[in-house]
Amino acid sequence: MELFTYFRSSAAYRVRIALNLKGIKHRLTPVNLLSGENLGDAYKTINPQGLVPTLKLDDGRLLTQSTAMLEYLEAEYPAIALLPANHYEAARVRAWANLIACDIHPVDNLRVLKYLKGTLNVSDDEKTAWYHHWIQEGFRALEPELAAAPYCHGSEVTLADLYLIPQVYNALRFNLDMSAYPKIQSIWEACNALPAFDAARPENQPDSTI
Repeated sequence: MELFTYFRSSAAYRVRIALNLKGIKHRLTPVNLLSGENLGDAYKTINPQGLVPTLKLDDGRLLTQSTAMLEYLEAEYPAIALLPANHYEAARVRAWANLIACDIHPVDNLRVLKYLKGTLNVSDDEKTAWYHHWIQEGFRALEPELAAAPYCHGSEVTLADLYLIPQVYNALRFNLDMSAYPKIQSIWEACNALPAFDAARPENQPDSTI
């Protein structure tokens, strides 16, 4: 498989973790979002939205949207499961993942921040306040729900952890005070002790020096 990725993309980050956890052979192809490479004709033939990630399967078929990719990988490579067998528990894990994927990440991603700064002309402080607000809204709801024993759902890594860890990375990068979220902090530490998570960290990616 080939994953078209950007080192700081939260969506690409979560797919990198899944590929590592499931032991799926793949290669990473960086796409530079800062230079606008993702908006060029060459990349848009692969992903018409001009977003990352894109997952190219071994037979050449393409998948876009990280949630769809993760569901595909879960179905095709079930030996290392990222969803509980119990349907109710699986739904709870999906709800936590969706809280991040739908309610935090979209309003805080790079293209929104660029629009705030470049088109709406907000200040750096206002942009940071916006960023913090939406993460705090989500983390306040998540914190009491999570087991943190040691992962989001309990003793096994689930999809919720794959969504949470990139979001915590973003929070720390933007200097959010995490003291109100001890469970989330402990999950961050437990997950990053695992090789699959560590290898997926932004700073460990081939394009991290750009």
